Amino acid sequence: MSVNLQKGQKVDLRKSDGGTLRKVVVGLGWDEAKRGGLFSRKTANIDCDASAFVCENGRLVSDSDIVYFGNLRHTSGAVIHMGDNLTGAGAGDDEQITVDLMNLPPACDKIIFVVNIYSAAARKQHFGMIENAFIRIFDAETKQELCKYNLSENYNGMTAMVFGEIYKNNGNWKFNAIGQATQDDTVRELANRFK
Repeated sequence: MSVNLQKGQKVDLRKSDGGTLRKVVVGLGWDEAKRGGLFSRKTANIDCDASAFVCENGRLVSDSDIVYFGNLRHTSGAVIHMGDNLTGAGAGDDEQITVDLMNLPPACDKIIFVVNIYSAAARKQHFGMIENAFIRIFDAETKQELCKYNLSENYNGMTAMVFGEIYKNNGNWKFNAIGQATQDDTVRELANRFK
């Protein structure tokens, strides 16, 4: 049974039958907010980009530990970005990142999931123009959703988001729903927060 999380809430990641959770899929989704009014102009599609930062001791060690549309696979092969969605159109997950928990490097203790709006400053776009944003985690083997966090605050003027993190605690994997908005314009700027 899936757990609907609130901002700041943490949950254990485990199979419903108590078995070992081997591999998860992190799905991130969003929709462009409806624009109203007779004089509203259509600008470029809002291109949100999901990324994962594979950390040791809670910190990002190297640029090679950033998994995003320009580097779809972590060097360990345990974290894989499934591809870039340029518009967010359609129902369900817009981008997915798989995490093979059993084959992560032993030093890895945290994976941070972020989303930034591509060229947000140049396109004059921000998260106030996004709705129905969420992060969810499901078991890659059974497809059973484990938890979901829907963003519900107003993020006008914010161009990036730290959605959440999977982290190791006493040998067990947990998820933390963070929901921290930033004004970072690129994935590199976001990554610098965790170095």
